[in-house]
Amino acid sequence: MPILAGDDPVALRQAAQRLAAGGLVALPTETVYGLGARADVDDAVAGIFAAKGRPVDHPLIVHVQDVADAQAFAAQWPPAADRLAAAFWPGPVTLIVPRRVGVAEAASGGLPTIGLRCPAHPVARALLRAAAALGVAGVAAPSANRFGRVSPTRAAHVAAEFGDELLVLDGGACPLGIESTIVDCSRGRPVLLRPGVLTRAQIEAALGEPLLERDAAAPRSSGDMASHYAPRARVRLFEPAPLAAALHAPDMSANTVAVYSRSCPAGPAGVQWRRQPEQAAAVAHELFAVLRELDAAGVREIWIEQPPDTAEWEGVRDRLRRAAAA
Repeated sequence: MPILAGDDPVALRQAAQRLAAGGLVALPTETVYGLGARADVDDAVAGIFAAKGRPVDHPLIVHVQDVADAQAFAAQWPPAADRLAAAFWPGPVTLIVPRRVGVAEAASGGLPTIGLRCPAHPVARALLRAAAALGVAGVAAPSANRFGRVSPTRAAHVAAEFGDELLVLDGGACPLGIESTIVDCSRGRPVLLRPGVLTRAQIEAALGEPLLERDAAAPRSSGDMASHYAPRARVRLFEPAPLAAALHAPDMSANTVAVYSRSCPAGPAGVQWRRQPEQAAAVAHELFAVLRELDAAGVREIWIEQPPDTAEWEGVRDRLRRAAAA
């Protein structure tokens, strides 16, 4: 099936009908493209796990239109979830809350908690409305890629992963480019499980209290595996001086290495180089597309200059650390 324009009412209706019938649809969000199925039917959700090759105990994020729809999946709606939803929904924050018994068990990976998000992308919102009109309570939608690989930020990335069988709604390049922040609100004190484009300070200001660090009792959540977001090529992270030294090593093979750095490396001819922007938001927006582009060039390794160790870079550093752990 060809990629369909996300602003086409006919395409949206077709996608909503497919979701209502238990099928899969790829949809754009402001973070990355998601592989969606109706969250209220476990057999439909099973199609996501099968298509991605994702372990069935690895929970998914359920996308909803608003807080009222989110509460249909929740056994409780904690005050921290209420404050974060008021501050950031629609937007790139996923809230972990206690799950209502008998609801979305497959989407939750069998956990007593569930991750809920209200996306801001206009195509995602239009699809959620159209699907809700057909009885779909919410859409479970992890990133639309094979499990553990680089997340897609363009419709063409999704098509390259899954081929022509999948209906893909095209909403353009994802504005933010890395997955949502995940905050566990299920255990009294809010805990940051995955950083995103929002800083800790922004989240804590909305909460009115500090975020706790993840501990051993934290529920499983999307993107929490040590190795994730990885291209086929090996990713290696460098500080600027070691990167320059590596490019001048005697055994350096220029045509097998690509570099993503903030300054042009004075290395041997033949090294593929992409300039890394100075701003965290700009790197987040293009990171996964750059990894896919350099990987497609056939290099064996992608060398990346470490971004600054400051608050606004936390989400990008998290994705790079996990990509390099593969």
